[in-house]
Amino acid sequence: MSDLALEELSAIAAIYCGEDECEVLEVSEAEGIWFRIQTSAKGPLGADILLKLLFHLPIGYPSSLPNISVSSEQLTRTQCAAVKGRLLEEAKRHFSQPMVHELILWIQQNLKHAVEQAETSVCSGESTLSTDGPKEDGVWIALLRLDHMRAKGKYVKTVEKWCADLKLTGRLMFMGKMILILLQGDRGSIKEYLLLQKTSKVDVDSSGKKCKEKMISVLSETKAQAAHRRFQAFEVKEYSTLGELQNEFKAAGLEELFSEFVLAHLK
Repeated sequence: MSDLALEELSAIAAIYCGEDECEVLEVSEAEGIWFRIQTSAKGPLGADILLKLLFHLPIGYPSSLPNISVSSEQLTRTQCAAVKGRLLEEAKRHFSQPMVHELILWIQQNLKHAVEQAETSVCSGESTLSTDGPKEDGVWIALLRLDHMRAKGKYVKTVEKWCADLKLTGRLMFMGKMILILLQGDRGSIKEYLLLQKTSKVDVDSSGKKCKEKMISVLSETKAQAAHRRFQAFEVKEYSTLGELQNEFKAAGLEELFSEFVLAHLK
């Protein structure tokens, strides 16, 4: 990762040094930097809106744009998506320059306008997302493998909620000790899911303390083909035999994924 990214992270941590204002989630030479900023801004009715902004600075940053996730208990999913879209538009204006602090200041000053614009766009039937820049159209498929789930009930509910929020379909599959997640949907939504999976405290450690998922593998991520059946929902399923699991992949036209990745990880 670049020295600029590390220097910016240090500056951000110094500026947002209050309780829960800045949380560094991961610093990786291979995958970049993840951190969460909690800040507030004035909403449409003048009320303070608490925002949680999740940033991923990839290893090419700032020559590569950051990935951003926006959440707030006071905003709807549509409003959060619109705010994210406006932040990404603003990020393009600062391309190749450290930009996170500028983006935070921008949303603090412009949240009211961004939310009002989202509501206007919805009423007029327009998209609230930016149409600038290259798109990765079509349905994508990602196959993930988890090592374990200690707090299974809570973990499963969290995965189901993420998929519902991001409009992803697919399967959470259990067979013996094997745990697989098969996702279908927009590639941007899959990337955002992976960001949540890697940075949220979704499980517990051996002492019962909440912890982030460190044992996840992305086995495959590819664009769906015409032969692939589209799942209509996200479901949690358990299989007692390898044959049952294979049939699930076969029915979806994904037998090549099963042969190439699932069987390989049974060895």
